[in-house]
Amino acid sequence: MRTAAPARTVIPIAPAEAAEPRNRQRQRLAFQVAFFALFVFAPVFDLFRYDLDADHAWLLGMEWRLGLDEFLAGRESATVAGINIIVRLFLPLFAAAGVFLWAAWKWGRMYCGWLCPHFSVVETINKLMVRASGKPSVWERHRLPPWKVDGSPTRVDVRWWAVVVPAAIGFAFLWAVVLLTYLLPPAEVYGNLFRAELTRNQLIFISAATTVLSLEFLFARHLFCRFVCAVGLFQSLAWMANRNAMVVGFRRARASDCARCLPERQSACDAVCPMRLRPRNIKRHMFTCTQCRQCIDACGQTQNDNPNGPLLAWVKDEAARQNEAGFRAQKER
Repeated sequence: MRTAAPARTVIPIAPAEAAEPRNRQRQRLAFQVAFFALFVFAPVFDLFRYDLDADHAWLLGMEWRLGLDEFLAGRESATVAGINIIVRLFLPLFAAAGVFLWAAWKWGRMYCGWLCPHFSVVETINKLMVRASGKPSVWERHRLPPWKVDGSPTRVDVRWWAVVVPAAIGFAFLWAVVLLTYLLPPAEVYGNLFRAELTRNQLIFISAATTVLSLEFLFARHLFCRFVCAVGLFQSLAWMANRNAMVVGFRRARASDCARCLPERQSACDAVCPMRLRPRNIKRHMFTCTQCRQCIDACGQTQNDNPNGPLLAWVKDEAARQNEAGFRAQKER
C-alpha cells in the first residue's frame, strides 16, 4: 500500500501578523539610514580608516599597525615581521570575510538590501526618477504600472527632473568627500573644504570622484549592483551554493491570483523590485536579489483582503528546496 506524499509547505521566516508591510519597510529604512550615518562618520571618530599621512590604519579609535617598525629599523627578523602581518592583517580580514560570507550563505544579499549605503542611494534615485518619468531607470523600456500598490494612481511630473539630477550630483559629492576622509584626516579634509582651501590633489580627487559617481548614480546604478560590485557578487555566489538558503517563495498553485493584483493583469511585485527582477522566478534568475522584501510586502498589501493570504513569503530550509522543485515539477508537466 503506497502512502501519500507529505504536503509541501511554505515556512515563512516571520508570521504574517507580526508586522505590517509598511512597518517592515520603515524598519529597513532605519537600518539603511543608521548604516549610511556610520559610513559618513566612521572616519570622523576613527572607527575605521587608513591615514595616508600617518601611514597606518585606525580601528575603533585605536591605531592599527602591522608591527613592521622594528623590522624596518633592523631590530626584528623577517620571520617575526611575517607573523605580525599574518596575525594583524590576514587573520582579521579572513575572519571578517568568513562571517560576511556565512551570513550571505544563509540569507543572501541581506547586506545590500538592508545596509549598503550605495543601495540606499540607488533606491532613493529610483523613486525620484519614477516621479519624473514613470520609470526607475533611463534604460527601462516601459513605464511602471500607473498605480501604486495601494491602488491609488501614480502621478508623473517632468519637473521632478529638477530634483533627480541635483540629488544624484549631491550624493556623488558627499560620497567623494567621505571617501577622501577614509584616506586623509577628516579634520583636514572638512576644514579645507569649508574654508575653500582644498589642496590640488584633494580638489582633483573630489572633482573626479563626483563626476564618475554622478554618471553612475544617473545612468548605471543597477548595472553596477548587478554586474560590477564585488561585494554583491560574492554574496550571491555564497547564496547560490546553499540550497537551503532563504529565498522569496511563490505559491504557484495560486498563480491566478496574480491576475487580480493590479489592473490590466500587471503585478505589483515586479513593479517595486529595485533591481528590476521578477520575484516569482526561479532562484538562479534571482541571482542579484537583495532580500529587500519589497515584493513580499507589496504582495501582502495587494492580497490583504484575500483569505488565503499573500503569494510571496520568505522561505528557507526544506521549504526553499520545495520552492525550487516546484519549477521543475511544472516544467515536467
